Parts: sequence; structure tokens; C-alpha cells
Amino acid sequence: MLRSMAGFLAGCCFTSACLAQDDAIVVNATRFPQDVRRLPASTTVITADDIAQSAARTLPELLNEQVGVTMKDFYGNNAAVTSVDMRGYGVTGPQNTLILLDGRRLNDFDLSGVQWSAIPLVSIDRIEILRGTGAVLYGDTASAGVVNIVTRSPLEQGRTAQAYGRVASYGTFEGQLYGSAANERLGVNGSVYGYTSQGYRANNRNQQQNNTLNLRWALGEGALDLRFGNDRQYLRLPGGRFIRPSIGLDEYAADPRGTDTPLDYAQRDGARAGISLTQKFGDVEFSAGLDHRDKLTRSYFDQSGFPATRGDKVDYDGFTPRLRIPLALAGMQHRLTVGADWYTWKYVSRRTDRPEHVGQPTNIATVKQSTQGYYVQDSIDVTRSTVATLGWRSERAKYSGNDVADPASPGCAFGCSAAPALQAVQNQQAWELGLRQALGAQWAVFARAGRSFRLATSEEIYENDIFFAPQFQLLRPQHARTLEAGTEWRRNGNSLRAALFRTDVTDEIHLDPFTTGVGNTNLPPSRRQGLELDGRWQATRSLRVSAGYTYTEARFREGVLPGAGTAIGTNLAIAGNTVPLVPRHKLNASAAWDIAPRIQLSGTLTMLSNQVMDNDEPNTLGRRIPGFSVLDLKLAQSEKWGRIALTVNNALNEHYYTYAVRSAITADRYAVYPLPGRTLGLSVELKI
Repeated sequence: MLRSMAGFLAGCCFTSACLAQDDAIVVNATRFPQDVRRLPASTTVITADDIAQSAARTLPELLNEQVGVTMKDFYGNNAAVTSVDMRGYGVTGPQNTLILLDGRRLNDFDLSGVQWSAIPLVSIDRIEILRGTGAVLYGDTASAGVVNIVTRSPLEQGRTAQAYGRVASYGTFEGQLYGSAANERLGVNGSVYGYTSQGYRANNRNQQQNNTLNLRWALGEGALDLRFGNDRQYLRLPGGRFIRPSIGLDEYAADPRGTDTPLDYAQRDGARAGISLTQKFGDVEFSAGLDHRDKLTRSYFDQSGFPATRGDKVDYDGFTPRLRIPLALAGMQHRLTVGADWYTWKYVSRRTDRPEHVGQPTNIATVKQSTQGYYVQDSIDVTRSTVATLGWRSERAKYSGNDVADPASPGCAFGCSAAPALQAVQNQQAWELGLRQALGAQWAVFARAGRSFRLATSEEIYENDIFFAPQFQLLRPQHARTLEAGTEWRRNGNSLRAALFRTDVTDEIHLDPFTTGVGNTNLPPSRRQGLELDGRWQATRSLRVSAGYTYTEARFREGVLPGAGTAIGTNLAIAGNTVPLVPRHKLNASAAWDIAPRIQLSGTLTMLSNQVMDNDEPNTLGRRIPGFSVLDLKLAQSEKWGRIALTVNNALNEHYYTYAVRSAITADRYAVYPLPGRTLGLSVELKI
């Protein structure tokens, strides 16, 4: 299949005529602003107009409309417990897809995931998606690619005030106030956001509150930025619906909105602050950022009378200086980017049985990571139509772990122990070679090869073994080698793109606390390969159409799974098996129709094929996550004072779920996480 598509790509490359060139599309996810026509990668920019047209309610839903991207949503309630995956990593997608907010890293040192609801769609100016690239510039977590969320600039001239409100099904209320003021030198903007919903499921109430404040001083050919934000969330956790065919158990069919965990909940409080400086010294560009972020999460799981309570604190500090230097060497123009990333993480986990005992926990585990990364990347104008990219990164990570057990804790009724201390250092490298060749004014071909890596997170380092004894286990770093080739055409806002990719992953880091005798594990080698096709077409002055198709084959290349619990078996050969939570086929189709001068109807259809369930690497359960189709519609009317919109999400009332997990204890038991049926929403935006 890949060979035949390579012939298709080659044929496409030489069919174009030389036509007028489009305006440049500039992205900032490359550390410095860069025209996408210089990048040897598959790149998408989602504009503010695209966001306004979409019926998506959250960032993951919006990203899910793009080629090569899928999401796993547990509850369908404002993206709470939702993850994004690019290019078929499955359950480890969140640890292999780097998420940036205005160029700043959002992925944390734990597994709690990005707090998507802390970034409401109405605050976003654009979203940049770089597939399969970013490891040289950013290091850890960028194996699948980079998503950079760019918020509104504080230097938008004049004064603006906006109010946004939405009411929707399941007792949902959402609102935001936004204001900005700026002159030529100084700008400030800020927002206050609130959300509350009872949710589709029982015990699924979600309350969210966020605040942001951003200031920017223009300094000649540069700027000084200050950014602050905080967020708070309280979330009830309904758990999964259990199915076990051998005894006729099917909670999903009997009561998809029910819960077996009416007491479970999670709370999260986060804060961030950052300062960055950009400046030009002649032709040399300089940028540096200093950032701090902290997060406190508290959770309670009743576990049928065997309760578990946790209070986890994560602190992050980062310093990221860099330069871009133009050079003329050997008759060619170079843009040399050099930089360093210094990050420190501190994770402190307080664990016990009941919430009232968290002040005297059974265990206090501390895991620290400090990384020093240095990189260089050169963009070379080989000819007027040929751009080459060469890059290298070296990164050193230092770990320490300490666990303190308190035998006097009320939660130590059955005894408790501490894990032996951890001290370790790991070194990794990333590299990239890329080439982009323009063929006339609109067509281009590109090819790239690269190596990326991922380091273990705190919760993959500190876990309990099969006997529930705490342990520190630092797994080998994961690395991946990617080959990619593609072609694209752009003209007057219309575009076509096709890309083939292959990624071979070695030592994939996998959270598996119940594997017999070991803890977490490095999985056997695997391969992700596939095809991405997408296009945008301005069919008429009033009708815009876009579509995308993704084919992803994710398989284990060789090896034996060391163990997967008593029910699944141990030492199972998995060569040739499908990687869980990766759909083979995905289709997106969107349209926006201006049915009157101020009235627009838009819609998106998303179709996915079936997927192997989480924890079923042996592929022996005999059941999969079924394929599904979801249609979202939006009718909006714009006025001078703002806009009013009616949305219908899951208009066909599809019964579906995007996540399911196989039991490691009972052979044919699994849990599914149902998502809402048809949902109605009414929103109003006011502009002053």
C-alpha cells in the first residue's frame, strides 16, 4: 500500500502549472517565526475563523477534526480527562505529543494530562500543528509532533471588551469576560472564565474557573511579555460501565449513564507565570523565556470499600534562551538557530486511604527531574527553490527519588513500606534531516528523517508492584526513528496535501503496575506507518469545504510481553499484533455555508474505524471499540454587536465511546466510557 501511494505522490508533484504565489503562512512553533513553505513537514494552521465556524466545544474536539489526530474522551464534559494522540501512539499519545501555549510547554511531569478546559476556545487566535517533527527544538515528548496554541496578542490596538455565554444540555453553563487595551508601546489583556455542568453521566458534575492576565511592552524590534494564569477544577468521576459476556453482564446496554463509583472525585488547582523577551540585534534575533508552573491535584477512589486518596503537587521551572543567526556560507544562505532548555520538575505525592488521613499519609514520595538540553538547527537555502533543514539536540536528565513511610499513619492498618531511594542520570539525542523542494509557485515536495526520544514521567517512575509495595523504577528512555515524505499544493486559500510516514519505536514506555514481578515496562519494538490526505476548497464565494483521511497501521514488530496480569497471561508473543487505541481509518469532512450575508451554517462529520482496547496488547479479548460516526452542526448569525449561535453536537445521536480498557483480573471483562448523545447548545457573544 505504501509503495503504491509513493507513486501517487511522485505523479502529483509534476502536474502543476506556475501560478501566483499565496501569502505566507507563518508559525511560531519553530521557536522563531517561520514561513511554513520552508518546513519539511506536514503543517496545519487553524485560524480564528476556522474556530468560529467549528461546532467543537473544546480544544480536543477541534483538534480531532484534523488529519492525523484523534482524541480519547472519558466523559464528554468540557474535555475533563481527555487526551490527544497524533500518528497512532494510542494510550501513550499524551506523552508523545507536545502541547505548547504561546510557545511554552504544557505537558507535565505526571500523567494527569493537559488541562484543556483552562484554555477556552474564545481565547485562541490560532493553533499550529506540526506533525512528526519538533524533537530537536523541544526534546522530550515531541515524537509525534507539536501543537502550539497561540492566544490573542495584548498589543491589539485600541480597547475591546467581550462577553461570551453558553447554555447547553445536561445543565451546562459557560461564560467568559475578556478585555484588552493597547497603544503603540503597551498592551494588556485578561479574561475570567467559568463553567459548570452536571454532565451526561451520573456522578459527573464538573466545575471549572480560570483567570488570565497578559502584558506586552513593545521594545523597538522586540517585546517584553508577562503572562499569568490560574485555574481550578472540581470533577466527579463516574468510572466505566462494565461488560462481561460470560455471565451476561452489560451495564453499558442496561444503563449507559449510570455509575458504580458514586463517591469518586478529583480536584485540581494550577497557577502559571512567565516572562519572555524577544529582540533583534541587527539581523540576529534573540529570545528567552523564564517560566514557573505549579499544580495541586487531589483525588479519592472508593474502590468498593478499599479507598485510596492522593494529594499530588507538581512544580516546574524553565529557562529557554535561544538565538537565530543569518549566515552566508559556501554561496548559500543559512538561518542558524541555537538554544538551550533548562527544566526542573518536582513531584510530591501524599498517599493514604481516606481524605481525612491525608494530613498524615502512609507514604510521601518525592521525585525530581532536572534536564539540560542543547540544540542547533540550520535552515539552508540550497537554491531559490530548495530548502534543507539539519538539526541536532543533546539532552541530559538527572533523577532523584525518595519515599517516606509512616507506620503510625491511620492508613497503615495493614502495614506499609517505603521504596528504596533512586539516583540516576540518562542521556539522549535527537536529530533531523529535511528537504523541501518548491515546484513552481504552488506545488512543493518534502522529505525528512529524524530521531526523537521520551523520558519517563513521575508516575511511571514511582508505582506499586503486583504485591502493592511501592517502588522506584526508572525505565530505559524511549526513542523513535521517523521517515516521512509528502507533497502539497496551495493557492488562494485552497490547498491539498498528502504525506506518508513510518515511525519505528524502541523501548516504548508503558504504565503497567500490575505486570507480574516487575512494575512498569518498556514494550517490545513497534511501528506506526500510514498515509495522511487533506484538502481545503473555496467552492463558491459562500461555500468552503475541507476533508481529510488518515490511514494508520500501528503494530508490534517483534517481542514478548513480559506479563499482563493473571487473567491475560504472561510472556505472550505479540509480534504482528495491533497497538491498542489506534483506529486504522479516520475520515473528517467539514463545510461552512454562508446562507445569507450574516448567517452561516457549518458542520463536521468525523468517522473512525474500530480500535483494540487498552490493556489488550495480546489482541485476545475478541472484542474491540466499535467504529462510529459523529456529526456536529452549527448555525450562527453575526451582528454588529456580536454573534448568536445554535450548536447540535452528535446530531445523529450516535451511541459510542472512544475509550475502553480490558480487565487484568477477569478474562472477559472490560469497561467502556460512554459519551453523550445528541447535545444542544446556545451561545451569545457580545462585543463592545
